[in-house]
Amino acid sequence: MPLTTLKVRHAGPGRHADSHGLYLLVRDSGTRSWVLRMQHEGQRRDFGLGAAHDVPLSEARILAANLRKAVRSGADPSAKRRDARKLTPNFERVTRDCYDAMKGGWKDQRHVSWLASFERHVFPKIGTKTVTAIDGAAVLAVLEPIWLTRPDTAKRVLQRIGTVLDYAHIKGLVPEEVSLRSVMRGLPRQTRKVTHRAAMPYVEAPAFMEALMLLPPTLGRDALKLTMLTAVRSGEARRAMWGEFDLTKAVWSIPASRMKMKEVHIVPLAPAAVTLLRALRTRHLELHGEVKSESLLFSARDDKPISDMTMLKVLRDMMISNATVHGFRSTFADWAAESTRVPKEVVERALAHQIPNAVEAAYRRTDFFDKRRGLMISWARFLMKWPAR
Repeated sequence: MPLTTLKVRHAGPGRHADSHGLYLLVRDSGTRSWVLRMQHEGQRRDFGLGAAHDVPLSEARILAANLRKAVRSGADPSAKRRDARKLTPNFERVTRDCYDAMKGGWKDQRHVSWLASFERHVFPKIGTKTVTAIDGAAVLAVLEPIWLTRPDTAKRVLQRIGTVLDYAHIKGLVPEEVSLRSVMRGLPRQTRKVTHRAAMPYVEAPAFMEALMLLPPTLGRDALKLTMLTAVRSGEARRAMWGEFDLTKAVWSIPASRMKMKEVHIVPLAPAAVTLLRALRTRHLELHGEVKSESLLFSARDDKPISDMTMLKVLRDMMISNATVHGFRSTFADWAAESTRVPKEVVERALAHQIPNAVEAAYRRTDFFDKRRGLMISWARFLMKWPAR
């Protein structure tokens, strides 16, 4: 009987026949390889078709059929196989070609993580395999180590591998489309456990800000102050450029390209935030001699923003172990809910959250700017322990 994928995987030592002279050779060491036995120039010869872990059963049959056809036409089968191996790129090469073809259409930093996920999780396992050898079993081997420990990453990797295989098919490198729908059936069910980032209780925030203001200014400390005063995401603060700020009008216009929801976010700046920014601007001018619009506020080299770890280190140096930088957005939201009568939709807009209801999002035309300005002024006064007017 012909071989099956399951038999290929579990067959014991020996020579196992498939059909038309194709055999699976399993050695005592456990290594598995394909061999085609056929008559050539009056002699029976065995031609190796590759290791079973690189060449799946379906491809081995195709290679065997092509080799038999080549012999019938009078070609040298050994030369034919050598040429075929040279012409078929490995999966890493095809992935990088696919990346080069697509990255021009990305306007954010997604292309960096896209390729990095392959370099970390995929290439070490299947990067050297020919692209025609990538099947469900190969992808399963990539996903199994990270499926439960890094579920979101695993799903992204699965989707990206599918993109590469689609690209390979379109380019004629893979004769048929490769379906990965069945891969997840060989994996355990992921149980999503929601974990919230640690957030400082809002009643503790003013004392923390007071302690932070007493420390000498550094890039990390100043970035954390601005993040707290504006309730923005840490990445939006770390990548801020001077051209985005109008200190006279007390507004910060964050471009859509740097926002999670890909919409421009106008942040009203409280007086405390403006005071901080003016001090930062003065120091920047003293250090660089000028303040360019494209210059980063928080950069050691003026061309690369500080990292998340730079801001987190500020918390750790201050012995704050139960809070994160991103968690200050939750601190702000809790304060607004507990200490103000500001409507929830205004707070959500201040946090630049997406409106979950599609109908509501379609009809809402206001960004509550004036109400948000009042909210941010109140929040800053609370943080700085300034008396309310």
